[in-house]
Amino acid sequence: MEVIVACLVIAVCMLVGVPIAFSIGLGSVYYFVASAKPIMMIPQKMFTTVDSFTLLAVPLFILAGNIMNTGGITQRLFNFARTCVGHITGGLGHVCVLASMIFAGMSGSATADAVGLGSIEIPAMEKEGYDKAFSAAIVLGASTIGPIIPPSIIMVIYGVTAGVSVGALFVAGIIPGLIMGGALMVGVDRSSKKRKYPSYPRSTFRQFFRATVQAFPVLLTPVIIIGGIYSGYFTPTEAAMIAVVYAVILG
Repeated sequence: MEVIVACLVIAVCMLVGVPIAFSIGLGSVYYFVASAKPIMMIPQKMFTTVDSFTLLAVPLFILAGNIMNTGGITQRLFNFARTCVGHITGGLGHVCVLASMIFAGMSGSATADAVGLGSIEIPAMEKEGYDKAFSAAIVLGASTIGPIIPPSIIMVIYGVTAGVSVGALFVAGIIPGLIMGGALMVGVDRSSKKRKYPSYPRSTFRQFFRATVQAFPVLLTPVIIIGGIYSGYFTPTEAAMIAVVYAVILG
């Protein structure tokens, strides 16, 4: 009975606008009080749950993503992706998806992906005549690849909670992430042809080479992170710290 009432407390609090974290906290406090459990268990549980070396990877990957966004790295990715797929119909939509897939391999966060690349891509798409709703939908849809392609913050949290190897989860997310990106690009192609969206002229070899050289250190980031974890050179948390340092160097 206490569990049911606690769930109702959480639901009511969220309905009236209380932040989710506080709603869950109030429901948990009610459960402990109603079931006559020691209140001191609440702070103990709060501390022991997050007292994990592996969970340190979460704020570090977020920090790495923020550093990349403010250090000009996203602009390099955007330019590289444009030289690769910008000539396809609806070129900027494809650029958005490809850049998000690459950025996902560095930050592991959908939010960092959407904020960092969206601030560049949406204005560029609007300038080229793309519909604002279409532009926002592509950016947000592509950013959902962030939690799938490793390194993924969600996978770190799940691995710690379920006692599963985070490195194995990272490796398992590569193919699904690539499939998601490919499916999004097919959707962009079909929609762009119907709406007759423009594309860029095909890049010359010199333009492609220049963009690749500028983006090459950035493109190495997923290789360093995943390769290091899979080969056993460092743990996911150490990989997150390496991503932060590498992002500072690149920025």
